[in-house]
Amino acid sequence: MNLQAISAGINSIVTETAQYIKEQRKGFTFDKVSDKGLNQLVSYVDIEAEKKLVEALSLLVPEAGFITEENTSDIGRQTYNWIIDPLDGTTNFIHNIPVYSVSVALANGNEILAGAVYEIGRDELFTAHKGGGAWLNGQLIRVSNNHSLKSSLMATGFPYYDFEQMEAYLTVLKELMQTTHGLRRMGSAAVDLAYVASGRFEGFFEYGLNAWDVAAGILLVQEAGGTVTDFKGGDDYLFGKSIVADNTSIHKDFLEIIKNKF
Repeated sequence: MNLQAISAGINSIVTETAQYIKEQRKGFTFDKVSDKGLNQLVSYVDIEAEKKLVEALSLLVPEAGFITEENTSDIGRQTYNWIIDPLDGTTNFIHNIPVYSVSVALANGNEILAGAVYEIGRDELFTAHKGGGAWLNGQLIRVSNNHSLKSSLMATGFPYYDFEQMEAYLTVLKELMQTTHGLRRMGSAAVDLAYVASGRFEGFFEYGLNAWDVAAGILLVQEAGGTVTDFKGGDDYLFGKSIVADNTSIHKDFLEIIKNKF
């Protein structure tokens, strides 16, 4: 595969979809929203954006299957798969809070080959392909070089439907509040990971996420020099529902706070 060419194709497709979402936000009202489950909101924008992505990406790599949030494709998993979140941060979008994104990645099994995250509110396109570095609007990015947890800014996502590990999660939050510069909850895991890759956050952790929330962001962090693991320090972070991502320098101390709590 020519990953550089595929990455360029992804970037174009993601950018076009992001512009569609931005246009739909104008005049958007809450009566256009439905609920897939507890606090799991969806709108016609999510569904139509995903259809646009599926149609265009199927032409880019015709042999690839699809793993998508809104299940708009009838093509199941293959050797290669597109992992798509058409609108990561739907709740922000619905409430007109400008932190939401399009996230697309191409994977071979658990290996992420190329991906992009477009943060729509700031028109920031984060891109990467394996071995090619991580980029923001055409400029090479790297993770933060901060070596100290106490001067690190961290990100997380609050549980919103899976509360089984709430006590462990709150224990970690309490410790991080006392040992870091602070915590942020943006509302889009794809954006959180992109911000780790670009050095804005030193670290990010969350549980209960799906592959489409994190796939592109994982590659961004890795290609920018960061480290990604699951909560136990292993490699089951794409489909395993727990993720720790950071600038590598703080990884040992950061992971130590998390792994014994869950």
